[in-house]
Amino acid sequence: MHLAVLADGLELPYVEQGDPVGVPVVLLHAWLDSRRYFDQVMAVLPERIRAFAFDQRGHGDATKPAEGYGLHDFSGDIGAFMDVVGLDAAVLAGASSGGYVAQRFAVDNPDRTLALALLGSPRSLRGPRPQFADVVATLEDPIDAAFVRELNEGMVGHGVREAVMGTICEENLKVPARVWRDAFEGLLAAEPPLDTGPVSAPTLIVWGAHDSLLPRADQEAMAAQIPGARLVIYADVGHLPVIEAPERVAADLTALCDAVAARA
Repeated sequence: MHLAVLADGLELPYVEQGDPVGVPVVLLHAWLDSRRYFDQVMAVLPERIRAFAFDQRGHGDATKPAEGYGLHDFSGDIGAFMDVVGLDAAVLAGASSGGYVAQRFAVDNPDRTLALALLGSPRSLRGPRPQFADVVATLEDPIDAAFVRELNEGMVGHGVREAVMGTICEENLKVPARVWRDAFEGLLAAEPPLDTGPVSAPTLIVWGAHDSLLPRADQEAMAAQIPGARLVIYADVGHLPVIEAPERVAADLTALCDAVAARA
């Protein structure tokens, strides 16, 4: 593990693998998760892809500031992280709300976005609040482990190995209650990135047919709005394709990176 120290003092732990001159990919975990979310995907990515996964502010083992949990804050950290590790541009692969952050970055920084992979990601988080929103609003430390387990198990379309589910839950429990609330409300309050400007980067959209949070119509609308975007539907998967189908995600992400390399 390495540590990226940003100009504002934030410390973001990260892992890196692959050919130093390969296509760079920055993997962005979702709300409550950490770099560990991509363990299974990184284990099967080919050497020719230079992959990075880091803990976003407030999550995992990263610094947990008292404030700064809006969509623009998370997006700004992507650019700052890329500066620290020496990336002029990269493919961004975001899981769930990590893909929402990636969209924000891609709209604001088209010159630094080689491609996008949106893995079970929303087009908008405005509208009806999720069923668990009322519980999140009242959370206090320490977070109840049983609630975390129920939340995660409710998002998958089929069984996930206990070791994998256990790691996800352990990482969620590293996030203080205040960050659960502040990051959640920051995401919901943000203006949807695609309502503010275009995404010009080649884009892969992955959606699980058993996703209980994101409707298919929103994924199709996102694909129609981004020129040339490719929508891939995983038939037996829920909201967590990175966790439920890591080999397939890695294969689709590799194909996207190979297309980027072919254009270079």
